[in-house]
Amino acid sequence: MILTRPIILLSLVSLFTDIASEMLYPVMPIYLGSIGFSVFYIGVLEGFAEATAGLSKGYFGNLSDAIGRRLPFVRGGYALSAISKPMMAVSVFPGWIFLSRTVDRLGKGIRTAARDAMLSDASAPEHRGRVFGFHRALDTTGALLGPVLSLTFLYYLPGQYRTLFILAFIPGAFAILLTLFLSEIRGNSRTRPGILDFLKYAIHGPRSYRKLIAGLLFFALMNSSDAFLILLMKQRGVSDSAAILAYIFYNTVFALAAYPAGMAADRFGAKRMLTIGLLLFAFVYAAMPYAHSPITFALLLAMYGIYAAATEGIGKAWITTTAAPEDVATAVGTFASLQSICTICASAAAGALWLWAGPEIVFGISAAGTFIAAMYFVFAFRTA
Repeated sequence: MILTRPIILLSLVSLFTDIASEMLYPVMPIYLGSIGFSVFYIGVLEGFAEATAGLSKGYFGNLSDAIGRRLPFVRGGYALSAISKPMMAVSVFPGWIFLSRTVDRLGKGIRTAARDAMLSDASAPEHRGRVFGFHRALDTTGALLGPVLSLTFLYYLPGQYRTLFILAFIPGAFAILLTLFLSEIRGNSRTRPGILDFLKYAIHGPRSYRKLIAGLLFFALMNSSDAFLILLMKQRGVSDSAAILAYIFYNTVFALAAYPAGMAADRFGAKRMLTIGLLLFAFVYAAMPYAHSPITFALLLAMYGIYAAATEGIGKAWITTTAAPEDVATAVGTFASLQSICTICASAAAGALWLWAGPEIVFGISAAGTFIAAMYFVFAFRTA
């Protein structure tokens, strides 16, 4: 049996957690603006929160491997993210808002590598694409349902953001409850690592791992925030509601394609699927600045959803096959930390370049760089 009980449970936990998180994602900038946050401070808040998540993934992944345990990180991480939702409703004091967002992202940093290691531990190497694809499918279904629930609530109760934050705790609480049905498989414990010891794995890890993440991190430098896609559509005259519907449509395609993409990766190889995904990304980014009609945007976003399905879960599945079982959380966490840093740098550079030279240059550079990344995988992994 490929989709075993722990895989299904972990995927359902991610589903409910993403429902809770994505209920707030579309309205967070609006809410922060309504309580006095400027665009600059919103950017600082989100940047700090994402940096917290990114840098903590490597440390807690390494710690999970060192003590030979996964479950405390999974339970604790999901619990922190759930608790952070109603925290936002308690006070509008800037320091409290910063703390709430940091708690949410820290929860993600604590759980991510240990959860992916549990998925890896519960699956055979030849089925990893399917397992991670299934997990991504349910995770992204949560990202689809969350905004729908949020928009429905605000349609009937406009401006009731604090109530929405409290309601978002409900699916988060379901996620916490589901983690109680997971069981631990203990490994051998080692010396507890230092805060940045996980970075050593990027230098001294297996050659296959270092070779793989080199290509993935180069792509991360080309891949700025998806917010730039929405911003471009807005510049081309797409309304706010249509932009949110576009985001929902993208997540729908992503969710539907994730499991079939994982099956294809298991059958034809992770390299082939990842390369196809990168080529789709390059095409979408090359074409996006020249799109104007809603139909064209819809077609490009459908391809973007397939790109995401062909890369996100499959990339993680491939990483797990390059590491020893006792180092999987370190391998995944180290990559996730470095990827977060690259994405922050990419988004900052894209924003500056957008203001200086316009969106055509931003999207053109991303498309060209991603094509180079795809060619790297074609020629550097001839036997993969």
